[in-house]
Amino acid sequence: MRSLPFLLLFGLCSMTLLAQNKSYTLSLSQAVTLAQDSSYASLNARREMTRALKKKWETTATGLPQINGSITYNNNLKQPVTLIPGEIAGGAPGTFTPVIFGTEQNAAAQATLEQLIFDGSYLVGLQAAKTFLDFSKNAYEKTQIEVEKSVVNAYGSALMSDALVSVFQNNHRALKESYRELEIVYQNGMAELESLEQLEITLLEVKGFLDNARRSQLLAYHLLRATLGVPLETELILTDDLNSLVLSASMPGSSESTLDLNRQIDVRIAENFKEQRRLEWQLERSRALPSFSAFLNYSTQGFSDEFSFTERDQQWFQSSMLGFRMQLPLFSSGFRSARSKQAKIAWDQAKTDYTQTLQATQIAFENAKSDYSLTKDNYNNALRSMNLAERVAQKNQIKFDQGLSSSFDLYQAQSQYYRSQQNYYTTLLALLNAKTVLDTFTDPQTF
Repeated sequence: MRSLPFLLLFGLCSMTLLAQNKSYTLSLSQAVTLAQDSSYASLNARREMTRALKKKWETTATGLPQINGSITYNNNLKQPVTLIPGEIAGGAPGTFTPVIFGTEQNAAAQATLEQLIFDGSYLVGLQAAKTFLDFSKNAYEKTQIEVEKSVVNAYGSALMSDALVSVFQNNHRALKESYRELEIVYQNGMAELESLEQLEITLLEVKGFLDNARRSQLLAYHLLRATLGVPLETELILTDDLNSLVLSASMPGSSESTLDLNRQIDVRIAENFKEQRRLEWQLERSRALPSFSAFLNYSTQGFSDEFSFTERDQQWFQSSMLGFRMQLPLFSSGFRSARSKQAKIAWDQAKTDYTQTLQATQIAFENAKSDYSLTKDNYNNALRSMNLAERVAQKNQIKFDQGLSSSFDLYQAQSQYYRSQQNYYTTLLALLNAKTVLDTFTDPQTF
C-alpha cells in the first residue's frame, strides 16, 4: 500500500509528459486545416464573428419589449415639517402651526414595461447590424485565406530546410571520405599538399552550409508551430514531399486562370464597407424623424411608522398607468444636417475606395500570374542548372582523380554545384508560394 502514492505520482508525471510531448503527423492539407482551426489569427477571427452576432442581437433587442423594476425603502430619520395657517388648527390668525405629514417609513415596488413603436434609427440599425455581421464573416474568410498562405510558406520552408540538411549531410559525408582518401595518397607522396588543402577548404565550406541549414531548420519548424497555433515543444512529422508539391504547382493551366471579381474577398469586404457607410448616412437622416413608444407602469406602496412591511397585515396601495410617448426633433441649429453631410462624404469616399479596390485586385491578379510564370521559369532554369552543375562536378572529380585537372578546378566545380542546389530549393519554395497566391484569386479552396 505504501507504493500507491508513488504509483499515482508516476502516473500523473507520465500523463503530463505525454501532454507536453504531443506530436502531429501532417500533410500540407492537414496542416492548413489544423491552422484554420487553432491558429491565433483564426481563433480571434472566430471570436470577432461571434461578437458581431451578439452585436446584431443587441441592436434587435432594443426594439423588443423592455421591463425594468425597482424596489425602494425610505426611513425618515428626521421627518420634514410643513407650516400651515394657525387658524386651521384653532390658533390666532396670522400665525403658523408646524405639522408633519406621512409616516416615518415607507416602501415601494415598481415595474415598467416599455415598447418601441417606431424609430427610424432603429430600422436602419437593424440593417447596419446585418451588414456588420456580413463584414465579420468576410473578414473571417480573409483571415483563413491568409492563414492558408502562411501555412504553405511555413510548411514549405520546413520541408526545404529538411532537404537542405539532407543534401549537405550527404555532401559533407562524401567530401569527408574523399578527404581521407586524398590524405592517404598525400602521405604516400602521390599528391600535392595544395590539393589536400583545397579539398579541406571545400569541406569547411560545406560544413558551414550544413550548420547554417540546421539552424534554419530549427527556426523553420518553430515558425511552422507558431503558424499552426501549437506549443513550440510539439513534435511535427511532415508527410508531404516538397518535390511532389511543386510538381503539382507547376502543372500547366495556372497562368491561364481567369479572375472573378465577385468572388474576391477584398472586393466583398470593400462592398461591405461601402454599404456600412451608406447606412450610416441613412441613420443620420433618420434622426430627424419622430419616434413613438408606449409604456405600462405598475407600482405598490406601503406606509408605516415602524418596519412592518414583511408582516401579513401590512396595507399596500397599488397604482398603474398606461401611456404613449412621441419625441419630435424640432430644431438642432444645423447639428443634424452637419452630421448627415459628414456621413454622405464618408459614403462617397467608400464608393471611391470600392472602385480602387476593384482596380487593385485586378492589378494584383495580373502580378500574381506574372510572378507565377516567372518563378516557374526560374524553377525550370534552376533544375537544369543544378543537373548541369552536378555533371560538371562529377566530370571534374573524375579528371582530378586521374590527375587531369587541378584541385582549384575541382573546388570551383563543387562550389558551383552546392550553390545551384541551394538555388534550386529556394526556387522550389518560391514556386509553391506563387502558386498559392495565384490560387487565392482563382480558387479559394486550394487544397
